[in-house]
Amino acid sequence: MCGIVGYIGYREAYPIVIKGLKRLEYRGYDSAGVVLYDGNDMKLSKTKGKVSDLEARANEEISQSGTIGMGHTRWATHGVPNDVNSHPHLSNSGNLAIIHNGIIENYEPLKKELINRGYNFKSDTDTEVLVNLIEEVQKKENLKLGKAVQIALNQVVGAYAICVFDKQKPDEIVVARLGSPLAIGIGKEEFFIASDASPFIEYTSNAIYLEDEEMAIVSLKKPLKIRKIKDDSLVDPYIQELQMNLEQIEKGGYDHFMMKEIYEQPNVVKDTYRGRLLANEGIIKMSGIEDNIEKFTNAQRILIVACGTSWHAGLVAEYIFEEFARIPVEVEYASEFRYRNPIIGEKDVLIAISQSGETADTLAAIKLAKEKGAFVFGVCNVVGSSISRESHAGAYTHAGPEIGVASTKAFTTQITVLTMIALRLAKAKGTLSNSDYHRYLLELETIPEKIQEALTSNEVTKEIAAVYKDASNCLYLGRGYNFPVALEGALKLKEISYIHAEGYPAAEMKHGPIALIDEQMPVVVIAPKQGHYDKVVSNIQEIKSRSGKIIAVVTKGDEQVRNLADHVIEIPETSDALSPLLTTIPLQLLSYHIAVMRGCNVDQPRNLAKSVTVE
Repeated sequence: MCGIVGYIGYREAYPIVIKGLKRLEYRGYDSAGVVLYDGNDMKLSKTKGKVSDLEARANEEISQSGTIGMGHTRWATHGVPNDVNSHPHLSNSGNLAIIHNGIIENYEPLKKELINRGYNFKSDTDTEVLVNLIEEVQKKENLKLGKAVQIALNQVVGAYAICVFDKQKPDEIVVARLGSPLAIGIGKEEFFIASDASPFIEYTSNAIYLEDEEMAIVSLKKPLKIRKIKDDSLVDPYIQELQMNLEQIEKGGYDHFMMKEIYEQPNVVKDTYRGRLLANEGIIKMSGIEDNIEKFTNAQRILIVACGTSWHAGLVAEYIFEEFARIPVEVEYASEFRYRNPIIGEKDVLIAISQSGETADTLAAIKLAKEKGAFVFGVCNVVGSSISRESHAGAYTHAGPEIGVASTKAFTTQITVLTMIALRLAKAKGTLSNSDYHRYLLELETIPEKIQEALTSNEVTKEIAAVYKDASNCLYLGRGYNFPVALEGALKLKEISYIHAEGYPAAEMKHGPIALIDEQMPVVVIAPKQGHYDKVVSNIQEIKSRSGKIIAVVTKGDEQVRNLADHVIEIPETSDALSPLLTTIPLQLLSYHIAVMRGCNVDQPRNLAKSVTVE
């Protein structure tokens, strides 16, 4: 949510900043802007719309020379999306420029105080308040920029990742974070600043990820120093070697990142269990589990907290953990969990799931659970992310960068990790027979090739999409392990095609949703041979008798459902517990093709952000 890019060095800053903003478009935004320092003055250009709109305006408005620059993609919070509310913002004197990701919750009283002191405001944003607060502190106490930023941030309440530049001190940029991610790329006689490493991956493989309540003065003349915002104490910088490469963040010949990431799933699922799953030897080896096995086996219960697609993966995990390991599981929306008074004990294990590792609500849930004494295990995709650092232990999914806002490979790799954890705990507790344990390990090892086979349904789903692209509503039904897949399928359709869709347990159809079914209502039914097959067939017959249009996801060779359904999409056979890894594939493809046919922006759906780093 929002994207920050900054550069200070010997290269021309503008092309680096613009290219970086394009790489951060996946985060979701409604406006964009850039500020450059050319050695004499700051050049500012910003606009509502896309980065391409910013480029067009900048070509008309400003000189693009200068080796210091900052850029921003804004996702509106305070103030509607328009040119004036776009970042960067300048202070009243015009000396300071700021870009900001986050929310300053106490901006209104600060703004009133600044107005009383003679400050004027052009925008409706909390960010313009912050830059003028910094200027007021700087002016009043005759301070250098870094100290003024520190004092000002100790007066604000909220979340932020900021970059601040002072044209009177044109050899440094001050950065700080609390709750929103910020990375500093370390080059030779140059520095890069960004919300994640993708904007600077081709320039350097070394980066520092600021922790919460840390700030740094990024200077060409002084060594990089990181300090705590509250007490000014120095922090030893930890330089990480980046794990991504340029090829991973490019489309690789696909029309959209989403389609590329759908097709990456056979490989990334294999990457996720590589070195961890030794099926022939009957071994699952995950250091985060091995080092804390008693925390899990002695757990009174497991709490899973997540948002969106990760929450759906957690629902699948609830079925798997309870069946395999016989441990009670509760799955919570992180956004609700943090705002009630949950009962958490020292014998509870909390599993936090997040693709980005930066989800604000999930981070807050982690901190709450830790305060109550629970053991926290993180499942995320981004190495060095906040959740990976805040958790007591954890496991990475190894999905590689996921650029499309609608998660696909994140979902399947999360389920893969969670399945391995459940199987390892079942082995430790003796809750699965040896034969079943080995059978599941061997079956999990075959999932990548079965996903590859499931992807051959692409043309069939494209033909079905052409039939239903103009639908106004859609129902998704599943039972057992595939009820969460129904929820996920409906979410995918909603978020990228803007068609209203709902997922239900198939048996709940009679308790209300059946009233919606007529000849205009497409119903996607997940009906693999394993599990509650006969019950699902009965549900299909109920839909058929009311003239509903049935799109069925079935096990290859199924004739019974084929004779009932209007359309059939086949997947390879697998066990009931592992079926979500396959049944989700055609639903991803279906939503993708419908969205493309409707002319929707598949990778950057309206109003959505990839990583929700503010409340």
